[in-house]
Amino acid sequence: MLRVSTASPGPLAAEAAAARGGASAEAMLAIVQELASDKYLGRRIGTRGGKAAALWLAERLGGLGATVTLDSFEAGGVKELRATPTLIVGQRRLVHRRDFAEQLSSAEVLDPRPGLLVSANADSWCSSWAVVGAADAEAIARAEAEQAAGLLVPRGVDEAGWMPKMIAGPPMGQIAILSVRTDLHTELAHRLGETVTASVPMRTVTATGTNLYGVFAEPLPGGVTVLLTAHFDGVGDDPLLRHPAAGDNASGVAVVLEAARLLSARLPSGVGLAVALLDGEEVGARGSARHAPQLAPGTYVINVDGAAQLGAAAAVEAGGPAEPLLAAIDQAGRLTGVPLQAGAMASDNRRYAAAGLPAIGIGMGMPGYQTTAETPDRVEARTLVAATNLVTATVNQLVNNSAQLGETP
Repeated sequence: MLRVSTASPGPLAAEAAAARGGASAEAMLAIVQELASDKYLGRRIGTRGGKAAALWLAERLGGLGATVTLDSFEAGGVKELRATPTLIVGQRRLVHRRDFAEQLSSAEVLDPRPGLLVSANADSWCSSWAVVGAADAEAIARAEAEQAAGLLVPRGVDEAGWMPKMIAGPPMGQIAILSVRTDLHTELAHRLGETVTASVPMRTVTATGTNLYGVFAEPLPGGVTVLLTAHFDGVGDDPLLRHPAAGDNASGVAVVLEAARLLSARLPSGVGLAVALLDGEEVGARGSARHAPQLAPGTYVINVDGAAQLGAAAAVEAGGPAEPLLAAIDQAGRLTGVPLQAGAMASDNRRYAAAGLPAIGIGMGMPGYQTTAETPDRVEARTLVAATNLVTATVNQLVNNSAQLGETP
């Protein structure tokens, strides 16, 4: 079981690390800046920007000395906006992702649809927008039976007042549904009878994703082999709003690449080392679901999802037969001064664990998560270095522990 480390992180200045031949914060920040730039359009699976990011990362992996393979796969159920949704109440035009957002089970409404604003207990919802507490089965059944214009449901915002974007969820239905900021939703209940005009130009598409696999060293028979993973896809830009996806997960990609660079030069001969940069995590971890069954049994998987802002401790989740990995990361946390705590990491690590592989997921924060505020300036250099130190120390401890047990290194 993972023991919580309370050690305080020591100085992690990039200059000091570089002088010791350690992790380069400058190099990692440059990767984050590149992936979060306009040219990659938020890196959503199947988009021009996502494909361009995969090609750029393939060049990076090859430049580090890896033998690189690209693997394409199909992912259905991806939600895509054709245009910016609209919601106008009376004369007031609400702001997308600040005041309201598309509900993923909504029907597609391309042209703005007018209707009167009515309450949940109104006698009739016909051709009206109903203010309801939830888009549950009962509300949807009534809306369909009475041919309502649509439903308006409440939704919270993050600490900066944004509604994070999502692109995977339940199938689209027959009724238009928009999520409205909770306080505005309450206000609407007191503005009954006004005209509402709204559109939900959202559709579901099948997208082609691309995984990148980079092999640095093959293991000797019976030897330790380690796979470092991170997803490079994001939720993608809106038609008029950027989603840079710097923390989730350009930061994790930068850490994995830097850790691979360091480990490939230092690990003893006979230890296997590979990297998987995965697509489709934002639509149900499709890339790792494809990759996990291809791996040799016993491959140790370390997944990094978010390394932008280390708070009180790094979150660690283990799955599969991960006891050796947990022992190694516990030791690594104490050696590097990175505090650890058990925490949920609902990311690609779970796909590898479900395939019976020893896997851990590591998270160190994603400020601005899946919003336009998830920018490169919010990714801390010291957190990138701390995450890289933790990953490399974990691999070193895993190899050392295996050698002490008499296994091939």
